[in-house]
Amino acid sequence: GKIERRLENGVYFTDFSLVRGGSMLQASGGYLILNVLDLFSEPGVWDHLKSCLRNREVTIEDPGFLSPFLPTTGMKPESIPVRPKIILLGSHWAYYVLHRSDEDFRKIFQVLADFDDEIDLSNHTCREYAQFVATTCANDKLLPVTRDGVAALIEEGARFVDSKNRLTLRFNDIANLVIEANYHAKLIKNTRMITRKHIETAIREREHRSSLVSDKMLREIDEGRQLIDTQGAIVGQINGLAVYSIGAHRFAKPSRITANTYAGKGGITNIEREAKLSGRIHDKGVYIINGYLGRTYAQHATLSLNVTVCFEQSYGGIDGDSASSTELYAIMSSLSGVPIKQGIAVTGSVNQKGLIQPIGGVNEKIEGYFKVCANRGLTGEQGVMIPHQNVSNLMLRSSVREAVSHGLFHIWPIKSVNDGIEVLTGIQAGKPRADGSFPKGTIHGLVMEKLVQYAKASAPQKLDSKKKAGA
Repeated sequence: GKIERRLENGVYFTDFSLVRGGSMLQASGGYLILNVLDLFSEPGVWDHLKSCLRNREVTIEDPGFLSPFLPTTGMKPESIPVRPKIILLGSHWAYYVLHRSDEDFRKIFQVLADFDDEIDLSNHTCREYAQFVATTCANDKLLPVTRDGVAALIEEGARFVDSKNRLTLRFNDIANLVIEANYHAKLIKNTRMITRKHIETAIREREHRSSLVSDKMLREIDEGRQLIDTQGAIVGQINGLAVYSIGAHRFAKPSRITANTYAGKGGITNIEREAKLSGRIHDKGVYIINGYLGRTYAQHATLSLNVTVCFEQSYGGIDGDSASSTELYAIMSSLSGVPIKQGIAVTGSVNQKGLIQPIGGVNEKIEGYFKVCANRGLTGEQGVMIPHQNVSNLMLRSSVREAVSHGLFHIWPIKSVNDGIEVLTGIQAGKPRADGSFPKGTIHGLVMEKLVQYAKASAPQKLDSKKKAGA
């Protein structure tokens, strides 16, 4: 509540008729719903709320008592008993910050209710989505949406959460998309309904308005200033994929990853880490690669090699482990001497057992590489290798789906490192024998041969007898 004042002869006066009750008094015996961030927008509100809930009474104070510069006659009403029930709305972040830092919060607000922003996709939820769209059109006086238009909205709702089996509950985004589609529909004369075409136009226009940075990055690749090969085969070189977020816009672009191997005992050198550009999760991915190499090739002999791995033309920080399998393929190519097909980009993390693990942003990664290949001309041999677990996350744009259906672009779901290296090189990975060796001519066999050479080159050189005698 508050105490209002009136100005008379340069002095502020007040009396009982100017006392005004606030939300706490109005909600006494009922419920008061508050946004937690609003409680911190005004000084003292949060402390007064906690005091009210602890003492079960409201004290209306005159702000004049708190300011020595405000002349006032002053008045202090008696405290009023209240019994409201408070519901705070806020993000997970706000809850956990308060729970960790404010002891009063933990005592007063003891009931937590989590609400998801996703829901399972089913016939029932699809009908409710259609009802929501119809209600939005009626309330905002928009054109009605056809069945295929509703289907396009449901597809976009699934894409928001990167899942074929889930739908977003961020209805504001869906409603805004319907409003934009209504605008594009009305640009065409005699249009009476919003169709899939209008929904897709609204999506393209929305992406175009946010794509300035991604378009410039793509131009760098098209003009040859960012070096990316999409044809041919090269030893120790591969195309990785990185996702960028600018506001609500997410996009991806390919990055060249290279690996060099030579004799020595230094192990893997992560150039990004040496330059202090590597995050902790990326460092962990490199350590996992080292564990895989030891498990696969050093069961019967010491692993002797030097490896340098680098994200070429990368001048900012790198984090995440979604490129760990990509780096491993580049190392295996360098060791075996077998070139990697440059038309294939790779994403996916790897564990020490050589199994490929799922990653995020799979749709953006595929579409980002598809744009690069499409600008240069699709050859039918280009595509993206993804973890097989991410198949359920695929909600690709129609241009990519059409290219895949016509065999111009490919998506390979991969389960293990062996599966991936065979796709990238066209040569069998090879299964280990009982003695730890691999069949000749396979990728693992060629890697083992190179490691044996490195071990011999790294072994201490023995002096012959004549040199010893002369010494």
